[in-house]
Amino acid sequence: MSRDAGQAFPLYITAVAALLFLALAFFVVGRAGAAKNATQTAADAAALAAAQDYRDQLRTGFLAAASGTGGDWVGWLAGRGADRDRACRAAAAYAEANGARPAITCEEGDAPGSFHVSVTSARTVGASVVPGTEDRHATATAEAVVAPRCAPRAADGRTLACDGGTVVVDPKRPDAVVTAADLFTVRLTE
Repeated sequence: MSRDAGQAFPLYITAVAALLFLALAFFVVGRAGAAKNATQTAADAAALAAAQDYRDQLRTGFLAAASGTGGDWVGWLAGRGADRDRACRAAAAYAEANGARPAITCEEGDAPGSFHVSVTSARTVGASVVPGTEDRHATATAEAVVAPRCAPRAADGRTLACDGGTVVVDPKRPDAVVTAADLFTVRLTE
């Protein structure tokens, strides 16, 4: 009987070591998941920032054109004419503020006013019991689009049929009535 009593101890040590290794491996998987989620948040924020900057530019351009001081108001209202590079710079700033590397990819999507953003996390998953995690970065993509909410109701560009009804632009006080959200919607598509 005394000979059998000592055989359980090595099994116990092996089981505890295996459970400890599994716990550490699950911890690494959890850290990798958290890094991926944080990077996806940065990508979403960057894509939305690009689209919102673009939307604000469209509103400014439309109001200037509708008051007769510049450009094709129909093009602005349709979502064309804003500076895409400026919008992508806004995306890079938001990505960096949310823990992504400052060098991101910001590309034109399929439709005018759409932005496809790819980001990489600034921090790695970190060193762990799983080999190769110390230099691995999470990546994520997101796409946002600016869609017009209004169509011209009159040829002068001052009366618009929008999702919520009719909007009249006063050329003497265009900022008093029309917001960017009245004219365009911004949403994530991917």
